[in-house]
Amino acid sequence: MDFELSEEQQAFAQSARAFAQAEFAPHAARWDAEAIFPKAAIAHAGELGFCGLYAPERIGGLALPRLDATLVFEEMAAVDPSTTAFITIHNMATWMLGTWGTDAVCAQWGEDLTSGRKLASYCLTEPGAGSDAASLKTRADRDGDGYVINGGKAFISGAGATDVLVLMARTGGPGAAGISAFAVPADAPGVAYGKKEHKMGWNSQPTRAISFDNVRIPADHLLGAEGEGFRIAMKGLDGGRINIATCSVGAAQGALDAARHYLHDRQQFGKPLAGFQALQFKLADMATELVAARQMVRLAASKLDAGHADASTYCAMAKRFATDAGFNVCNDALQLHGGYGYLAEFPLERLVRDTRVHQILEGTNEIMRVIVARRLLDPGAEVPR
Repeated sequence: MDFELSEEQQAFAQSARAFAQAEFAPHAARWDAEAIFPKAAIAHAGELGFCGLYAPERIGGLALPRLDATLVFEEMAAVDPSTTAFITIHNMATWMLGTWGTDAVCAQWGEDLTSGRKLASYCLTEPGAGSDAASLKTRADRDGDGYVINGGKAFISGAGATDVLVLMARTGGPGAAGISAFAVPADAPGVAYGKKEHKMGWNSQPTRAISFDNVRIPADHLLGAEGEGFRIAMKGLDGGRINIATCSVGAAQGALDAARHYLHDRQQFGKPLAGFQALQFKLADMATELVAARQMVRLAASKLDAGHADASTYCAMAKRFATDAGFNVCNDALQLHGGYGYLAEFPLERLVRDTRVHQILEGTNEIMRVIVARRLLDPGAEVPR
């Protein structure tokens, strides 16, 4: 068991760190304050391969293991969790299109997506189907040589600013078996976007509802086979849970680094804050929680890469633990900054706001507990170790 990163993995991480410092650090606070979606910076990430990290080579992706992708996402999230989180969603949607898309679909969008020239949104959640995703009602009915889509989606990252929608819609009866996946042009006639949501965080990426009114797409825009959509969605969410957990780890690392520097710089009662044992203990606990979260995320990524039978359980555990721990580290780092941590000129309040939603999306942390508990209570299952 080797916990050390290879030279190639270290090079990926260093490249992502340098990119984030050059492209994100000077602008992240302004993107947040002015709700700017930094498409040019994301395109620059694509030039380095960061928009198709684990997408298949058939569409120009790097086909990296999920473990290697976490190294890139973590470094970028240490500077800007919001923009990085959108890049992870784009990676997931691009991977789905490249894995299950027809030759025609891959030729139309594949290399534009992996290069970052075009962007993708993932459309699963509906107003009445959040945690219970299998109850979604958006329909795609066969009509001649194509499908006609009607319905609506909610809380879609990038909506209104992306080029292709990876959509889950019902082609059959109730339940998971009736759901199929599609690639839908974001500007297709009948696609309409709601107002830009005003959010607590994640302000550098737009979030909107999407409605579909008799939207017609060719039959070859089906991803995989009819009825396979929910399985595709769940496979995507295993990786998505690792991705969002990684964003929490990265943000927590950025917050911890800021707190370490602040404790040396700030003086009270005639000595640096770093000289107070209570604050030393707090910093030590933060670092311990962060390292534990990072190792759990990397373990889950390794299980997913290996095709382990319990990979979904490990992904759920990692997502639950890392997003809780990551938020707590960011919040504790703000506390260590005192009143300054509450000011927008310091990064802490932005990191706290951006990481809070990680405990909700890609399956709430309560749903993560359900997934783990079901596995533990299955009489025929081995307990994950």
